Amino acid sequence: MKRRVPTRQIDVSKASLYAIIVNVSEITVLMGFVVYTMLTGVTDQNRQFILWFAVVGGLMASWGAFLDIREALMARRRQLQIHDLEQTNTQMDDLNQTLRAQRHDFLNHLQIVYSLMEMKEYDEATDYLEKVYGEIREVSSFLSTRSTAVNALLKVKAGACAQSHIDLQMDIRSPLQGLPMPAWELCRVLGNLIDNAMDAAKQADKPRIRLKIREDIRAFLFTIQNNGAVIPEDLPVFEEGASTKGENHGMGLCIVKKTLGPYGGDVSYQSGESGTRFTVTLPKMMQKDDAPAEH
Repeated sequence: MKRRVPTRQIDVSKASLYAIIVNVSEITVLMGFVVYTMLTGVTDQNRQFILWFAVVGGLMASWGAFLDIREALMARRRQLQIHDLEQTNTQMDDLNQTLRAQRHDFLNHLQIVYSLMEMKEYDEATDYLEKVYGEIREVSSFLSTRSTAVNALLKVKAGACAQSHIDLQMDIRSPLQGLPMPAWELCRVLGNLIDNAMDAAKQADKPRIRLKIREDIRAFLFTIQNNGAVIPEDLPVFEEGASTKGENHGMGLCIVKKTLGPYGGDVSYQSGESGTRFTVTLPKMMQKDDAPAEH
């Protein structure tokens, strides 16, 4: 069967209408309760009715509070999604700018090489071509998938590793075609894992990170390995706030776990003297043509 990804479209007008109805009902019940009590007072005859009135008012207030909390949580979730999308768009703009600059310089490179060849400066031409090839190869290494968002993320993280003097090597053998989750959410997963790997690798004398992207017939596979310190066995790394870096840390892996959950994905890790490796498994979405026939 085709995996269903839980999505929820938010009807703003309907939500606003619900909020108005609930608040008006609460105010009506409250005012009716106050007016009735002021006019009749509390007697043995109406005590039961007033009690019933108070219970109804309390239930309506609880219902209104529940709706308000739900809307607040949904608004917070939307805010986080908007932040992730803005970050992804910024990374994509940076990658596009790099590609435009590379295309712009291409003609200049050809002219320089042609001039060197005319002057029979073959060694100089060879050295220049090697430098240009290195730059092109570096940019091309970020374009190994068909997901522009993921390519942009990898470029940004590679630059961050270079600034921190971390040896980042990427082995990408999947175009990531047909991802079962939005690319920006996958960027959230990979971004948090790479950031954690960078923090851990900085503790090593010669920090290094190895990123591998694979796929088989069933799933996409991502592994991020670093040579940082061993993670304590009793540390619940996927729980909120669990971190070896002290307070105000430990959110990244919790976010990774929660992001993968709705799509059937999972993340695990192994940590030892040789380093720490996190592995993400993201099941592929089965196509209708591949689904078993119903009898």
